[in-house]
Amino acid sequence: MRIAYVTAGAANMYCGSCLHDNTLVTALLAQGHDALLIPTYTPIRTDEPNVSQRRVFFGGINVFLQQKSALFRHTPWLLDRLLDAPGLLRWVTARFGFKTEAELLGELTISMLKGEHGNQRKEVAKLARWLATDVKPEVINLTNAIISGLVHEVKRHVGAPVLCTLQGDDVFLESLPDAYRTRALQLIREHCREFDGFIATSVYYADFMADYFSIPRERIDVIYPGLNLLQQYDSRPSSNGPPYTIGYFARICPEKGLHVLVEAFRILRKTAGSVPCRLHVSGWLGENHRPYLEGLRQSLQQNGLEKDFSYTESPDHSSKVKFLRSLDVLSVPTTYREPKGLYILEALAAGVPVVQPRHGSFPELIEATGGGLLVNPNDPEDLAHTLGKLLVDVVHREGLGRKGREVVRQRFTAERMARETALVYRKYL
Repeated sequence: MRIAYVTAGAANMYCGSCLHDNTLVTALLAQGHDALLIPTYTPIRTDEPNVSQRRVFFGGINVFLQQKSALFRHTPWLLDRLLDAPGLLRWVTARFGFKTEAELLGELTISMLKGEHGNQRKEVAKLARWLATDVKPEVINLTNAIISGLVHEVKRHVGAPVLCTLQGDDVFLESLPDAYRTRALQLIREHCREFDGFIATSVYYADFMADYFSIPRERIDVIYPGLNLLQQYDSRPSSNGPPYTIGYFARICPEKGLHVLVEAFRILRKTAGSVPCRLHVSGWLGENHRPYLEGLRQSLQQNGLEKDFSYTESPDHSSKVKFLRSLDVLSVPTTYREPKGLYILEALAAGVPVVQPRHGSFPELIEATGGGLLVNPNDPEDLAHTLGKLLVDVVHREGLGRKGREVVRQRFTAERMARETALVYRKYL
């Protein structure tokens, strides 16, 4: 099957959706499909071998210039290709960064969602014509609904079924100012009527997005994420006793809930009779969130806990696995309802149990794997209490880790994810 999978780069950031998409297309290729991973905005960044195409569509520089100036809406395509060069995009994002705060992107979001009627109409035409003349796919999959402005022109030029993966659109949309969010939702709901089908990464998210985007629930298939276990996830060694290590591995930002975990750690350490423990943190950190991390570090310092806290810069794959194997338990207490939870599967693949809030996809993942415990969302007291009980009970903790590792290796593989995805595609051929 010839598949065009259109993903969205996230500047220099490690992005869960990019990692998911790269893993999926890698597995589809391994199963004999002719699958292309086509980046938009910027090149994608992964901690595994990157299988995406070199050419970037809707390059961030062009998209921005076309939004700001009518002149760039009519420049020759050759000039646009120079501005879309992956090396230049990487350099610009590394040197200057793109303004990714959602409140600054309202007008650009609406223009992109207008597709062939927006300021980036030239970019829509480029991708649609390239797919029709060079790729000629049997099926096209857009990685999220934010780029759904493409759907009409892509279907008109290519004539192939177009599907949309739902894996976090609401997090961005809910951060837009009210007027932009209302208009964006209106446009996306219109586009959703043109998609042939949808894929969600959890039952929770399928149910939620059916209402959020006004999609009949029966049009959404659920395919859980999978890991490329050929990239070795060694099991963590048996615990040698205290001090135990509580870990966090995710992007460093308020919505991932690191501040909730820091407060839970403070409570746990100040509780009489609690087991000795430390807090180790790793994950991608953008410049805009360095003050957030520094504030948490200062809070721990004020409570005499800074020596028991460490932050490790976002590692490559082998370093990530090494970090996970050093943990006794992992918690990423998100303040939003997570649709995927890749970091949960990665921890469990390494035999590390998890403690997560009782919302989003987490209850499904915990029930399916048996690899962790649930707590009340945004409740540091409950998180501290549960972490403390788990650290004390070595038999329970290590049993959860073993069970989670076993189930992930059986049911949450990239191979399974690719097979299920191909079966969904075939329904529309």
